[in-house]
Amino acid sequence: MRSVVENAGTDVRNEEFSSEETKNQMLASEDDIIAGLLEAAGFGEEETKEIEIARGGKVVVRFRVRPLEDYEYDKCREKCTKYVRNKQLGMKMPESTNNVRYRSMLIYAATVDEDREKLWDNRKVWNALSAAGKPVVTGTDVIDAVLFAGEKGRVIDVIDQISGYDSNLEEVVKNCKNVFDV
Repeated sequence: MRSVVENAGTDVRNEEFSSEETKNQMLASEDDIIAGLLEAAGFGEEETKEIEIARGGKVVVRFRVRPLEDYEYDKCREKCTKYVRNKQLGMKMPESTNNVRYRSMLIYAATVDEDREKLWDNRKVWNALSAAGKPVVTGTDVIDAVLFAGEKGRVIDVIDQISGYDSNLEEVVKNCKNVFDV
């Protein structure tokens, strides 16, 4: 048995469905739900942003970054964290994190493979920087040698944005309000 209740002044209708109708509604939207989840899961593979580092009005470095997943952020953080063993608790505890290295590792991890090979993992670049007095033995060393702190910060902001982190708190609150205004 079906009854419809309309709310005056709104476009929302409350409907009561039988259990069979509810089941059919769920099945009808299940394909849309699955398609949406699959699209969301593959989102990071498609989206990239081009980064241009300009100095004195001239672009000196250009590369593309992709979104990072949670485990990639954690992996970078763990590699940059120094741990000490707490004898009383019998476990290792984080002592400090090298934030400079962490930011460079995030940029390295987010750089698309093709650009990473051309820029950060290029042995000719390593040799040239080492000859110029900036010792380089890894791709993240190149990032440390080439990018200024503020430039790294702006690149990290782009990576965070395309990875789903929104630094604009006002926008986040507005989006949450829209989600809960049903």
